Amino acid sequence: MTSLSLLLWITLGIALQLALWLGVSFWRHWLEYQALRSGLIAPESGVPPLARLSGPLSEPATVPAWSGFRPFRVARKVVEDDARSICSFYLVPEDGQALPDFLPGQFLTFKLDVSLGNGATEQILRCYSLSDAPRPDYYRVSIKRVPAPAGCDLPPGRSSNHFHDLVAVGSTLQVRAPGGHFHIDRSDAPVVLIGGGIGITPMLSMLNWCLNEQPGREVWLYYGVRHGGEMAMRPHLDALAAAHSNFHLRICCSDPQPEESEGRDFHHRGRVDLPLLRMQLPLKPYEFYICGPTPMMESLVMGLEEWGVPERRIHFEAFGPASIKRRRAVELPPSDATASDILVTFAKSGKQLPWQPTAGSLLEFAEANGLAVDSGCRAGGCGTCQTTIKSGEVAYIQPPDYDPEPGSCLLCVCTPRTSVTLEA
Repeated sequence: MTSLSLLLWITLGIALQLALWLGVSFWRHWLEYQALRSGLIAPESGVPPLARLSGPLSEPATVPAWSGFRPFRVARKVVEDDARSICSFYLVPEDGQALPDFLPGQFLTFKLDVSLGNGATEQILRCYSLSDAPRPDYYRVSIKRVPAPAGCDLPPGRSSNHFHDLVAVGSTLQVRAPGGHFHIDRSDAPVVLIGGGIGITPMLSMLNWCLNEQPGREVWLYYGVRHGGEMAMRPHLDALAAAHSNFHLRICCSDPQPEESEGRDFHHRGRVDLPLLRMQLPLKPYEFYICGPTPMMESLVMGLEEWGVPERRIHFEAFGPASIKRRRAVELPPSDATASDILVTFAKSGKQLPWQPTAGSLLEFAEANGLAVDSGCRAGGCGTCQTTIKSGEVAYIQPPDYDPEPGSCLLCVCTPRTSVTLEA
């Protein structure tokens, strides 16, 4: 055998081994992908999926939540961004008693006396996400000032401007106990947190809790803003990324300032979108938690489902969650009545009206017919529009964050399932 033929045989053997290795790798990758789609993949630790995905955090029983509203004092007020548009409020209970724990991602509801500009005030309810991990002595919310929209006559955000301009250290606020169904799970599955704009606040709560309580859990945070001046708590995020090798921070700027450069001031030029996630995330059974403006939410929720992420692994909270559509429509319970047969009776006003499905929610239907109904968040979070059901049934497109009392409903996020009489 000549030297040339020997070299050819050696080359052929190496090529054959490489082909076999690539084939086996592809097959394993394909099996993992199929397992990911069905949600059956288990982590490297060998823990069975049912043990690993143990469901949501359970409510701690040491300090019970209070009912109604409780007075809190503002102990600290901290500006969190260069634009001075985001401010954190550290709240301590005036009675000095210990605070109940909460589930990272939940929110507080505030009862505010907001000025009408003529010396009078109006009481409104507003919900704001908790922006820190549970602490025994204080709660924290981080609120962005909402200016008047450019090019129209709409006023600036009433509650956010009230907080920024009139709530100071020492102020007293009426606060309802933490609530909401949007919160991180306690499994050890890798997690992807996505916050757009001020939607970063519940992600901060989840992130801080996760790195404190589950330091080995793999965490990715995608934070989308227009430019660096809008970023909240950047030093805190950088410090966490430097201290935890399993925490991967990705800041995305859609319209960076001229002096800002990719790789130094931010990680990615553009919005947080599905192509970016597909390019950067290794193939693993992630739990996705998303909060931000409606356009971002709509593209990401549907995009992740089309990518093959199981619906149960996609958790989101939008500013108006009923507006987010999923690929698979929610199936409402069957009803013997058709839309044309349904009558809605408002007992206090004595009005009985045929239901118009195009009206949207029962709250919108009432307002379109000249009925004034108290409302706050209009997204099923604050409970302001809670109304007693005197007869009939209603249906929710998705569960509200505020749990209505038995025999009542939240008009802002429900529609009639049958003819219904409401105490409104």
